[in-house]
Amino acid sequence: MELSIYGSTGFIGSTFIKMYPYHNRIKRDDRKPLNKDILYLISNVGNYNLDIDASIDIKTNLLILCEVLNYCKNEEIIFNFISSSLVYGSLCSIPAMETSTCNPKCFYSITKKCAEDLIISFSETYGIKYRIIRLCSVLGKGNKKLSNRKNSLTRIINKLKTNKNIELNDKGDQIREIIHVKDACRAIELICKKGSLNQIYNLGSGEIIKIESFINHAKEKLQSKSKIIYLNTHKSKLENQQNHFWMDSKRLNDLGFKKQFCYEDIINDICN
Repeated sequence: MELSIYGSTGFIGSTFIKMYPYHNRIKRDDRKPLNKDILYLISNVGNYNLDIDASIDIKTNLLILCEVLNYCKNEEIIFNFISSSLVYGSLCSIPAMETSTCNPKCFYSITKKCAEDLIISFSETYGIKYRIIRLCSVLGKGNKKLSNRKNSLTRIINKLKTNKNIELNDKGDQIREIIHVKDACRAIELICKKGSLNQIYNLGSGEIIKIESFINHAKEKLQSKSKIIYLNTHKSKLENQQNHFWMDSKRLNDLGFKKQFCYEDIINDICN
């Protein structure tokens, strides 16, 4: 299997191509795939674009996707699409399963869910096959595209390195699921090789951690002098996801996936 990789210069894409260099990288302005198997990673990196231009998420997450799909009206095509756990939004119960009802609220997650729906509709119309892969928070050294609303844990560690104070909501009690970028890439490769077609896969580590525990571990590792300042609970104007969130990744695990990095490894990697 050789993949045509769209978005190979991003954090996950660049790591993936280093681990699996035999796949084909599609140039930034190109849209036509070089293989029948596609791995599509093009995406913005969070919700901050709404403050700049409300159309950016639409252009990046939907318009470019449609331009690529124009070259995929072929039943031989297998479209592996990288999505986000944020499409689940506010849920009645956790862990989120692939069959759970999605209720995205912010621009980023709405456009990611819309992209999923466009791919499913396109496949039904033109006979292509697809896999949709919903990622939990992917962390690791070398992620340069950080924002306050995505990969905030890496941003916090960078503050700890410079002894800047850390502000936390809800005493840091929020529970999250994280995975190392190399484990994420291994899981993506496995799904693209062995995953069932026309299927959605949650890609999580199965390991959950409190935000405060993550930060304290990193603070101790770095011997940082940063102070943690606890803020009153507030709801962001852009986010509407549960305080505690993780996913059920049984479908992925049934393919034989086992993570190689625990959360301590992730923290050590980012701290070094």
